[in-house]
Amino acid sequence: MSELQSIGRAAHEYLGTKYAARERALPKSRAAIRLCANAIRAAHREEFEQATRLLLEAGGLLRDMALDLREHQDIFHAGFVADAQKEYAEAALTCALIQRRSLPTPDDLGVEWAPYLNGLGESAGELRRYVLDRMRLGKIEGCEVLLSEMDEIYSLLITLDFPDAITGNLRRTTDSVRGIVEKTRGDMTLAASQARLNEAMTRVEREFHEWSRLKDR
Repeated sequence: MSELQSIGRAAHEYLGTKYAARERALPKSRAAIRLCANAIRAAHREEFEQATRLLLEAGGLLRDMALDLREHQDIFHAGFVADAQKEYAEAALTCALIQRRSLPTPDDLGVEWAPYLNGLGESAGELRRYVLDRMRLGKIEGCEVLLSEMDEIYSLLITLDFPDAITGNLRRTTDSVRGIVEKTRGDMTLAASQARLNEAMTRVEREFHEWSRLKDR
């Protein structure tokens, strides 16, 4: 029994330490995800300084998580860390794409490749939202560039044909990006056609009023 008691004490100590590390890291993951969501919202409002502050705070939490779990790599790779890394990559890449700045790399962000690439794919959805918002405001300029960026994201992701266990189900993200790009291209084509039609109607109306004015002289 003394041997079993010794094993029991060791198990309690080991698992207790691991559990404590998980409990320290998990709230940081949730907080980082919230900060990233708020950073994306700020970017859509073009409040880029606020977005940058939120991203810096989220990045600090991710670094803290890595320290909390440096001796518990099984928990580090259990899922919730990757979720936070993906959201962080998505927010950072979305902000960079909207501002047309250089894209941060995984090393720049301190994240692994699988969450980075999935975050890159998710950023295409945020670009679509940004494009649609601009179109609703009549700000068509620049949308073509963003559509081209979305297309390039898809062109990159489609080449990464590796097992889902390695890429974190990147195929599903890639399929989603394809649909997003196609829908956005269709929406932009329709908007451009409508803009040309409105311009033509305005021109005809102006010419008609000018003709009527001259006719009444």
